[in-house]
Amino acid sequence: MKKEFKLTKERFEELQKEIMFLKTVREREVAEQIKEARSFGDLSENSEYDEAKNEQGKLFSRIAEIENILSNAVLLEYGQGNPDAVAIGATVTVADVETGDQEVFTIVGTQEADPIHGRVSDESL
Repeated sequence: MKKEFKLTKERFEELQKEIMFLKTVREREVAEQIKEARSFGDLSENSEYDEAKNEQGKLFSRIAEIENILSNAVLLEYGQGNPDAVAIGATVTVADVETGDQEVFTIVGTQEADPIHGRVSDESL
């Protein structure tokens, strides 16, 4: 069974833009780095070539990761469902009963989680 990635439309579009950038601009930049490094001579002792090839590997890895996310994405529309239930898209306020301090969190899919900015994954325990 393939893992589904719960995304908002906005996050889906951000990933589409990122993959387009990686496949066009960034891929050309890395190819140019490899070409330039090859011109330095012996590849067996060429650290610039090794670094460029490592960068190419990271690039292809990120492209594959994004393609996997996009092909298994489930687009979410927030604001649907029971307004009293805590589910993806819900905004919840958590209060410390002793101090009265309150924090507000939005429940999001794992790809959009950012606890520092109050966005908590639906898979958090």
